[in-house]
Amino acid sequence: MSPSSVLRAQKEYTLELGDKPLIVKTGALATQANASVLCQIGDTVAMSNVTVSAKPRDGVDFLPLQVVYQEKYYAGGKIAGSRFRKREGRPGDEYVLLGRIVDRGLRPMFPKHIRNDIQVFCTILSYDFENEHDVAAANAANLAVALSDCPADGPLGSVRIGLINGELVLNPTREAFLKSDLDLFLTASLERVVMIEAGANQVSEEDILRAIEFGKKWAQKIAKFFADIQKEIGRTKFVVEEPFMNEEAYEFLKKEVLPTVNKAIKDKLAKLDRRKIFNDLMDQAAEKLTEKFASMDPKELEDLAAHGKDLVDKIIKSEVRRLILEEGTRMSSRKIEEIRALSAMVDILPKRVHGSALFQRGETQGLTTCTLGSPGDKELHEGMEGEREDRYMHHYNFPPFSVGETSNRLMVGNREIGHGNLALRGLLPVLPKEEDFPYTIRTVTEILESNGSSSMAATCGSTLALMAAGVPITAPVSGIALGLVSDEEKGKYIILSDLQDEEDFGGDMDFKLTGTAKGITAIQMDIKIKGLPDSVFKEALERSKKGRAEILAVMLSAISEPRKELSPFAPRIETVQVHPDDIRLVIGKGGETIQKITKETGVEIDIEDSGLVFITSANGEAMEKAKEWIQGIVAKPEVGKIYKAKIVRIIPGVGAIAEFLKGKDGMIHISELQWQRTENVEDVVNVGDEVEVKCVEYDAMEGKTRLSLKQMTPPPEGFVPPAPRPGGFGGPRRGGGGFGGPRRGPPRR
Repeated sequence: MSPSSVLRAQKEYTLELGDKPLIVKTGALATQANASVLCQIGDTVAMSNVTVSAKPRDGVDFLPLQVVYQEKYYAGGKIAGSRFRKREGRPGDEYVLLGRIVDRGLRPMFPKHIRNDIQVFCTILSYDFENEHDVAAANAANLAVALSDCPADGPLGSVRIGLINGELVLNPTREAFLKSDLDLFLTASLERVVMIEAGANQVSEEDILRAIEFGKKWAQKIAKFFADIQKEIGRTKFVVEEPFMNEEAYEFLKKEVLPTVNKAIKDKLAKLDRRKIFNDLMDQAAEKLTEKFASMDPKELEDLAAHGKDLVDKIIKSEVRRLILEEGTRMSSRKIEEIRALSAMVDILPKRVHGSALFQRGETQGLTTCTLGSPGDKELHEGMEGEREDRYMHHYNFPPFSVGETSNRLMVGNREIGHGNLALRGLLPVLPKEEDFPYTIRTVTEILESNGSSSMAATCGSTLALMAAGVPITAPVSGIALGLVSDEEKGKYIILSDLQDEEDFGGDMDFKLTGTAKGITAIQMDIKIKGLPDSVFKEALERSKKGRAEILAVMLSAISEPRKELSPFAPRIETVQVHPDDIRLVIGKGGETIQKITKETGVEIDIEDSGLVFITSANGEAMEKAKEWIQGIVAKPEVGKIYKAKIVRIIPGVGAIAEFLKGKDGMIHISELQWQRTENVEDVVNVGDEVEVKCVEYDAMEGKTRLSLKQMTPPPEGFVPPAPRPGGFGGPRRGGGGFGGPRRGPPRR
């Protein structure tokens, strides 16, 4: 195909979005994919490609959708990686999270029973460091799915909203975000909001509602733009086979199992005990159906029996929903707004772990630890955006034993990354400024038991562990997960406080919010229906505020404020401010000086470009020694001041070189060794001698110092100064080490 024919095949559309055009192109690139779209904002360009398998995948009971978010170093004009590897590898956590954001918007729009593999690639082709690539990538994916033949409702539009000086801003630039109190990513269909992800600096519920309304308006403008394109060039959607259903078998099983299901839901049972009852009913379904429909064609009966487990699962979920909608009754007869039993405690582990806490809500239990490290322990991220350092990390672990299961998936997956990031975003706004608390901070949550809302347990546990470790957070953060059960035909929506497993599996929403008494710090909303009415957001935010306050009261009963003292096993950090020009003196040639300090004292030293030197050590004596050493290195000699010095070189007939102020050299001229005339330097001092000397002259421009040993004592009675010698004070300088004259002796150290 010639270049001209490629260009003719391409279709381009433009939408004025605020003060910037959003440009989409399709039809020219990657034409063997089901659908491909380029989305451009400024010079930021993202490509999305959608591919769908020809046949459903056997043996899966979930929607097999995979969103892959690909960072390309060339997009930012970078060649990154180690010296030995320059190819992009597995996406970093940040890009896994961005892929999840795209996924969470698209997933509810597909039929729940589709089993064809759907793969959506989002690839960043160009990044201008001004217009964020995730907005471009999400919209490229939204349109590509709409144009493909894969059945999906929509189309969708995605925007990012900032809050700067109280004003809402659409798709703020990278620079503007530094001033924003809100980072809200929102996806909406033509009718409703579908997905929300947000980090906030203790923003009020009222401002969050304003941002959602504002974002919805702009996202729907994009969705309408995409709908017009879809109508023009979109492919016809293929038909998905309806899920298996046999009404007679369903009603038979319902009559058989419903009394047991109803009782198991209402009784105050442990999660695993209730799950066993449900599993037993599902396992027995095939036998019951075989017995009931024995006269059926054997092949049809085999197929029916194979679906027995699914039919019972549907009955269980239906009864969970019915009890909530009709009776206001939840698992264990819990009420709609009731939060499960709470407990919180600190110092679960010895003080060698700098801070530890255990947070439990019902049968969800999280153990969180806090570790303090030096500035050099920051996590370095490298990619197309350049380098970035993180001083706070939160890692979330969800082992299979936490739900009483075995699994061969033992490594960290996307879910762990997502839950860990939510807790991290919730805590970031309350962390102390680095200049006030220069530690690198890592919290780790080990989920030991899980029955829903484990990411919120991680948030609450992190707050407790940080305070127990003595991290001066500005306010404690608590979190809660809200659920939703709806009857859309009747327009009935019931919000559940403190979501647990069965309500999550069978419900319509997982709405997680973290915050302080002042306001919200993070939001993550996932839904299974095709959008939420606006009224749900207001009620959810109000319910969240009430629930967070109840949880926070229990947390504060365990520890009311950050401790004033750190663990005795935590490192101490002290700072020394040096002039930026003196950084090279502290580092030394090839790092020689700083390596010597760290080796001899055992401390860690980190230096910022501003000249701020961080000294980290658990040993106070070593800390003080290193601090004095650095202060000595950068100190400027003062005329008339006494210094301790060590003789490091003898220059015959001229004098001695003495090291003082931790690395500085000064000349003790032969005439300044003693009051009497000296013929041989080594008659007075030798290499290795430690002496006290007086600074008699300092040339700041040349960085040269002249010291005197004789002036440490008064001249003897009746002393008559000897005649000046060549190179001495006041006479012509012929020897090395003098000021202003030619240096003929050995070079100064």
